[in-house]
Amino acid sequence: MAALLVAFAIVHSGLAALRPWGEQRIGARLYRVLFALVSIPLAAVLIIYFISHRYDGLQLWNLQGVPGVAPVVWGLSVLSFFFLYPATFNLLEVAAIQKPEVHLYETGIIRITRHPQMVGQVIWCVAHALWLGTSFMVVTCVGLIAHHLFAVWHGDRRWGQRYGATYSALKARTSIVPFLAIAQGRQTLVWREFLRPAYGGVTAFILLFWWIHPWLVGSTTALGW
Repeated sequence: MAALLVAFAIVHSGLAALRPWGEQRIGARLYRVLFALVSIPLAAVLIIYFISHRYDGLQLWNLQGVPGVAPVVWGLSVLSFFFLYPATFNLLEVAAIQKPEVHLYETGIIRITRHPQMVGQVIWCVAHALWLGTSFMVVTCVGLIAHHLFAVWHGDRRWGQRYGATYSALKARTSIVPFLAIAQGRQTLVWREFLRPAYGGVTAFILLFWWIHPWLVGSTTALGW
């Protein structure tokens, strides 16, 4: 699992770093397609392997029978998806139907944290580690969180090189730690910014994922990877 996570991190972050170079040579749409064709199969392998081996290793703790743990795990998992997928706001760009662009957001969830995907990944890891309690899950969490912490530095560096003083000003008004900039008075939370179709789409995805979750676990485990 550690090897798979390292391989995915190198490919995913490497292709992100090469984006300006690649777009100059083959165009933004084609580079996005190439990025997807490489990243999505690797991510699928990671997910399948994780589901198939989630109970491997040592059982470090077992809280599955403790009252209230299951709702907490589900609640944290739902919350994690609202942080993990803010990039779905531009679905036509994600699918390369429109020309993919790099956007500097300072609205909605970005007011809470400048790196919501990292925060969402940490929340997801906490929820699943709480439920599974295996050494395999601990290794998975360490790898995923380490990659996302690197992505925080990597993203700030790339955006800083691209936007210079504009991004420095955005960094000054936002924070990596959730709600820190708001607590320090550098940012203001505007609740109406969360009333947009994209958040409804994320909610629909969460409900769909909750519905198919038993089937996904069963069918993936049956592959025997």
